[in-house]
Amino acid sequence: MRNAFTLSALLIIILCQSQTYRFIYEMQYKMDSTENGLEKLNMILDIGSKEVKFYGQNLAITDSLNKKFGRNSGYTDMSGQVIKRKINSFDNENYINIKEGYYTFKTTDKINWTISNEIKKSENYTLQKASTKFGGRSWTAWFCKDIPFNEGPFKFRGLPGLIFELSDTKKNFMYTLLKSQELPDAYSTENFVESNFGNKAVPINEKQKYKLTMDFYNDPFAFERNNFSKTDTDLKININGKEIHNVDELNTQTKSMQEVIRKYNNPLEIDKAVHYPK
Repeated sequence: MRNAFTLSALLIIILCQSQTYRFIYEMQYKMDSTENGLEKLNMILDIGSKEVKFYGQNLAITDSLNKKFGRNSGYTDMSGQVIKRKINSFDNENYINIKEGYYTFKTTDKINWTISNEIKKSENYTLQKASTKFGGRSWTAWFCKDIPFNEGPFKFRGLPGLIFELSDTKKNFMYTLLKSQELPDAYSTENFVESNFGNKAVPINEKQKYKLTMDFYNDPFAFERNNFSKTDTDLKININGKEIHNVDELNTQTKSMQEVIRKYNNPLEIDKAVHYPK
């Protein structure tokens, strides 16, 4: 792991000065649990004096480019792992995209760890092993007591040191700490966490989340469907590069999209996965 701070006192000073301590993880994950191939994303863990946030690096990159060049581009994070919480808390605010909407809902995600005496070296750091069960999966973490943050990727926290490595036993999700950065100020995520590039997150509960998810699955092209008119025979709609001329063709695309949704239904919290009908 590159560019890591090693002085505990310095880290404490950083937080007291309202700066942000940033850790960048590589996340490897399977969109389909039955396949061997792994996708990769870089994820950011920001630890401030009051809040902890975890989100995809591409969100921050898009926001930075928008500010630098005066653009109004958007980016949709489909990792399902955009969250924030107050420091030293297991109460998370979750942020998700469903179709064109952007939503937030709250969860309490207490994690109970079993700490092993097993240790290993990673460059100049001594890592210690811990295990837990969370989200319907069994997990192994390697944490470092020399970095005195009890945080880690996504909702994984509560160990006496920063998590450097994390993976579930079936290797569906694997996180590796790549590097750390010291940011001079509290880092604002208003444009891409609390809002999604102009689309402010709408608070919902779990029941509403389920309904929105199922509504999208049942008719993923509802907006396009409403554009068809019986009297407008020349109307064409483009879906994923394919021209759609009528409702029958749209229904075919709907079935194809539903197959994709079912195939890539492998969220980290598998115990909360939606069971889609065929």
